[in-house]
Amino acid sequence: MTQFRWVVAFLIFVIYTVAAADRANIGVALPFIRKDFQMSNTEAGAIVSLFLLAYSIAQIPSGFTYSRFGVRRIFSFAMIATSVFTGLIGTSSSAFMLKIYRFGLGLAEGPLPIGITSTINHWFPPREKGTATGIFLSAAKFGPVLVPPLCALIIQMSSWHYIFYLFALPGIILSVIWYFLVKNRPSESPYCSDCEAKYIESEQMRQDKKGQKKPYSLQWLDWLIRARKPDPLDTNARIFRSWDVWGSTLGYFFITGIVNVLLAWIPTYLMNVKHFTIMKMGFVASAPWVGAVIGNLLGGWFSDKVINKRRKPLMMTTSIATACTMYALINAPNDPIFLGMLLFLTGILLNLGYSTYMVYPMGLTTKKTFPIACSVVNTGGQLGGACAPLITGMILDAYSWDAVWMFLATISFISLFVLLTITEPVEDPQP
Repeated sequence: MTQFRWVVAFLIFVIYTVAAADRANIGVALPFIRKDFQMSNTEAGAIVSLFLLAYSIAQIPSGFTYSRFGVRRIFSFAMIATSVFTGLIGTSSSAFMLKIYRFGLGLAEGPLPIGITSTINHWFPPREKGTATGIFLSAAKFGPVLVPPLCALIIQMSSWHYIFYLFALPGIILSVIWYFLVKNRPSESPYCSDCEAKYIESEQMRQDKKGQKKPYSLQWLDWLIRARKPDPLDTNARIFRSWDVWGSTLGYFFITGIVNVLLAWIPTYLMNVKHFTIMKMGFVASAPWVGAVIGNLLGGWFSDKVINKRRKPLMMTTSIATACTMYALINAPNDPIFLGMLLFLTGILLNLGYSTYMVYPMGLTTKKTFPIACSVVNTGGQLGGACAPLITGMILDAYSWDAVWMFLATISFISLFVLLTITEPVEDPQP
């Protein structure tokens, strides 16, 4: 019995940490780019949103492409293209060129999450998929942990251009490693034993030892989340007609919007509103993403092991808790330690259910149709990520940060109401 699937999980973590850093570095560079190119808040928000607009455009085509051709070659090419566009951003001599390269970066990086979730769907049994997805999405937050202090150091030593030159290098190396190590399926890999491949595919594991007495009742929870035994969505037409898919897409739209506002605007908020120095900003801006890593890992583990592959409870918890933390930020303290603690808590609560949005379609679909459903959900999420930073820039030009926090609290509550309308697909709903 080998454990190569956890090597795959580790490689997913490292690769997506680099990809997340490639997209997050703009947040730290933005105050300095704005000085060079004379941008308003709305224009700065548009720079962030262009990446996410392109990213969302790439999702559904990526889902169809992966479903037909597999992950291995396309994923490696997307990683190389991501690195190339990251480096090109550093060469920008005008706001117009910066916008073009950011849009290109979004198109290049867009296929990565669908490729990773498709790999998880093939390489992990259902009772480990939430944990594996938590590892994947914790990488999306670990990149922003590293970015602020590293970027602050690079800017102090040189200029904002070198952030993008240096961040472009690791992705090229990792794309080659992925190509040679990770096959489309465990059965194709020379590093995965037959025993491990059978464990991953085992119907006994899918049923989580069906018939074994559970240590506690989930009856009340299943009533609350509207649990039902799924009829798998085995065609693309059924996916596009499913309200469960579209409802989770809409919920992800709002939550991803909040994540990307924090990612893009927190460094500016700390420097312009709290008047932190660049190094102090670098460390405090990492706080929500340290919490996010913990939140994603904890959420994935909890949904797998404690509530037996139920995903909606943590999605709903994130909506309620995030609305409360956004409201709390209206009266955020100026002290960097206390503000850092508040942002750390915000990161945990915002991400408890964040990873489960990407796992949720696995319970609705077959392995063949999953990339399409996942691409629909992620398209909605990234469109939310594109809209929210731009709207934030508009709000800041017209009002203040208090209005921004109220806006984010409101859309978090809206996501909760949307989630109440979808069902929870589980193999063993308790009546």
